[in-house]
Amino acid sequence: MGGNVKAKPERLCAAAFAFCLAARLAEYFLIETDKTVIGENVLHKLAGIILLAVILKHRNLTWSDIGFRRDGFAGGIWRGLALGIVCFAVAYGLELAALSLRGEPARLKIYISGFSLTGAPAKNTGLLFFALCVCFNIVNVWMEEGLFRGLFLKMLSETGSFLRANVIAALLFGVWHIVMPVRSYLNHEMSFASMVLMGLGYILLSGVMGIKWGLLCRLTGNIWAGLGDHLFNNTVATNMLHVVSPGGADELQIVRILAAQLISFAFVLIIYYDKNRKQTLPDRGKRDFPSQ
Repeated sequence: MGGNVKAKPERLCAAAFAFCLAARLAEYFLIETDKTVIGENVLHKLAGIILLAVILKHRNLTWSDIGFRRDGFAGGIWRGLALGIVCFAVAYGLELAALSLRGEPARLKIYISGFSLTGAPAKNTGLLFFALCVCFNIVNVWMEEGLFRGLFLKMLSETGSFLRANVIAALLFGVWHIVMPVRSYLNHEMSFASMVLMGLGYILLSGVMGIKWGLLCRLTGNIWAGLGDHLFNNTVATNMLHVVSPGGADELQIVRILAAQLISFAFVLIIYYDKNRKQTLPDRGKRDFPSQ
């Protein structure tokens, strides 16, 4: 009996992930909302938010219990945005320098495009597109942070350590992102070898990002800093601010994102271990969601 009770959080997380992944697959491969006037696969994210609300109600929890706390909202968001701004400033500089050394002088250009592994054809500059981009990405990061860093960290920490919970949540976050290269392969936009390579790269990169945002949750006691950094990555660095060279736009976008995320990951990791070394956290050893 005790084993069954103890396993319930894992089963809940597995069921929640399976439902959200099924909704993601349906939208990417059947509905293809990103190929409509909406321009973004946002329906499965809305479904995920609804699922989170249902789970919280069923477990007698609140959004605050999984990190969406009112206290620390403004400061957390700004810290996350600042982390993204600084690290991507370095990454953009490296990208511009690399293209210049290749004899391809490049410049920054602002427009809205959908993220694509094989290049985004549309370049929109209307205010409506910028507003929609921000709104859709708020929905995106609310769902992903709520699921992977909110619900999963809390549930999995009930039956194991925080570090174990964070690694599992990050791995699931990596798997979550291989849908994109799989669709590109099935649409004959990349080879099978490229799909495998890109899929493994996505698991690694998204996993690193997931671990970083989980550590930010642990450090701050809420979800806001990770959400702010996630929002900057998805909105500005991926969809708004582009590097345009004679060879095209965003040739090194994946490299740019990888560089920025590795820099920020190292920064957060150093702070996390330094804080653990210098002080004994009051909630160390507890198995609930990290608190301030």
